[in-house]
Formats: sequence, C-alpha cells, structure tokens
Amino acid sequence: MNKFYLSAAVIAATLALPALPASAQSNEIVIGITVTTTGPAAALGIPERNSLEFVPKEIGGVPLKVIVLDDGGDPTAATTNARRFVTESKADIIMGSSTTPPTVAVSTVANEAGIPHFGLAPLPITPERAKWSVVMPQPVPIMGKVLYEHMKAHNVKTVGYIGYSDSYGDLWFNDFKNQAVPMGMTMVDEERFARPDTSVAGQVLKLVAANPDAVLVGASGTAAALPQTALRERGYKGLIYQTHGAASMDFIRIAGKAAEGVIMASGPVMSPETQPDSALTKKPGLALNTAYEAKHGPNSRSQFAGHSYDAFEVLKRVIPVALKAGKPGTPEFREGIRKAWLSEKDLAASQGVYNWTEKDRYGVDDRSRIILTVKDGKYVPAK
Repeated sequence: MNKFYLSAAVIAATLALPALPASAQSNEIVIGITVTTTGPAAALGIPERNSLEFVPKEIGGVPLKVIVLDDGGDPTAATTNARRFVTESKADIIMGSSTTPPTVAVSTVANEAGIPHFGLAPLPITPERAKWSVVMPQPVPIMGKVLYEHMKAHNVKTVGYIGYSDSYGDLWFNDFKNQAVPMGMTMVDEERFARPDTSVAGQVLKLVAANPDAVLVGASGTAAALPQTALRERGYKGLIYQTHGAASMDFIRIAGKAAEGVIMASGPVMSPETQPDSALTKKPGLALNTAYEAKHGPNSRSQFAGHSYDAFEVLKRVIPVALKAGKPGTPEFREGIRKAWLSEKDLAASQGVYNWTEKDRYGVDDRSRIILTVKDGKYVPAK
C-alpha cells in the first residue's frame, strides 16, 4: 500500500504503512483519501491523486492535513484505509474511492462513524449510506440520457451491452432498461467481464453475432478499451458508446485506432474551452486543466482529476460555514459540514454545479455532462 502526504511544497511517498497521524482537533482539518493508484483502475486513481497538488493547503484560515492511501481497487483494502482514517487519524472528512465497489465500502464506514464522505465514483445511495455521503461524479441516469438521446437521433434500435460484472456494470445495465427501452431501443445481448480480465474475445463474438446497431460499454479506466479494441478487431462497424468512466487520455492511448469514432459521455472538465463564458463550470475547469497539463504534459487532462479537485472546490464553500458550528476534530464540525452541503447552493466546480438535498446526494443537472467523440486521436465534441 502506498501512503502520500500533501504539504505546501511536496508530496512524499513510502511503501511502509505506520500509524496515521491523529488530528490536533483545533488547529487543522484532517482529510483522509483512499484512491486506486495501482491495479487495473490506476488510470482513475492516479489523476485523482495528482490533482491534489493543485488544491488549497488551508481553508478559512485553518490548515488542511491530507492523507492519501492506495487501495488497489479492492473493497477490503478501502475499508481498512477508511477505518484507519476514523480510528487513527481522527479524520474530519473522508474521500474515495476511484471505482464503485470500494467507494461503496468507504461510504459504509463513513456513515457508521458519522464522518462526511465524498464519493469519487458513482455509487448506489441506499438509506444506510444517505446521511453522510455525497457523490462527486455524475449519476448514471444523467450521463446515460445523453447517450440514449444520441442513439435515438442516429436511428439506433438494437443495442448490445458489455459491462463489468460488478455494481458499476449493474448501474449501467439497469439504467439502459429504465431509460433507453422506453425510448424504443431493445437490448439484444448482455455480456459481462471482470475488471482484471485481459480478454473479452468470447463476449465480443456473441455481440458481433447479435449484430446490434450499437454497443454500450459499461466499464471504466483503461479496461474500457478492451471491448472497444476487440469489437473493432472482430469487424464490428456499428456505433460504440462509452460511459464517463472511460473519459481519459489513457483510453485513447490504449485503444489506439480503435478509439476513433467512439461516442463518450463526459464531464465538462474534458473540454472547458468549448463552454460559453456564462458556464459556471468553465473557470474551475480551465484552472485545473491549465495547472494539470503544465505539470503532467499536454492533453493529460482527465475526467477523474476533476472529481477530487472538485471536492476541494466544494470544501472552500462548506468549511467556513462548518467552522461556525464547531472546531475541527469535533462532532459539531462534522455535522456542520453535512448541513452545509445542504444549505449552500450552486457549488460551482469543474464537473458540475452541485445542489445537494437530503434525497439527492449527486446534486447535479445537465450542466454536468457533455458528449465527445475521438477524431484523429483527440477528443472533440460529438454531433
């Protein structure tokens, strides 16, 4: 497991995992973050970690102590990290993880402990996870709708589905049934694969045999490129749709020529330059991408970098409010953050404008989505 400390000057890393530092309670705000920086979902977690280089070091005059651990995409490791944040570091805020299954695990721990939790991956919000968790990525129904509208506009009638054999794959499969089927589309084949799989040849053969007008891929990170590549290699010529879980330059790098023509839902951070000046997402998106690409190279921007960066954009608004309720390290401060999530409106960030409610823990609207395609190895707005 990797451990990262963020200070004003440096991110230090070590492979050891000694006891995590406890909060000083009154003079610092402790934020524990578990993301996936190794394993198949590292393409999500690494940008989430990297974007922390560009977030504030203090808010409301109070220093932030940020502790970042790698969970490898494993829900058990994410649970362990979250429990250490609770018991050893006395965290005021928890963030993570990078994919849905470990995010569900972290949410469970945070809600048991009564600590505000920012999910960095879509997760099903159940009653036991509804009080202390909010979600930074866009919900599947908002992102799915823009894909299905594109399908309908391009006369797609039949769709094949290939997605992860876990909760993320389930979210997209169920959303297609809930939204696309009433719009007149039919799913003619459903295939699944595991995140660590290195081949989907069997599943793709079945999809190609079904000959759908389009294929929807419910996957994330670089693994989303696996069915994309296999479909094109097997001669499939229909439209291929990818979710916002695939929106990164790594997808193009891995898929290569097979990425050309993909239709992909994305958050606005992938193309803030094309937004009108009136868009509340434009300024934070440009700020993040300018800093990120100056450090990590041209075209290194990422959908996922926006999620962790945006959590701190939200904290700029809610921490000053919470400090009126109590000091860091106290239940009153944590409750103050939870209430400020609900009282503060139009929380502008690179990926959306957040207006959370007790029932809506995603809090975003159509301003949180765009639709892209790949042309000549670059993302451009889709038509």
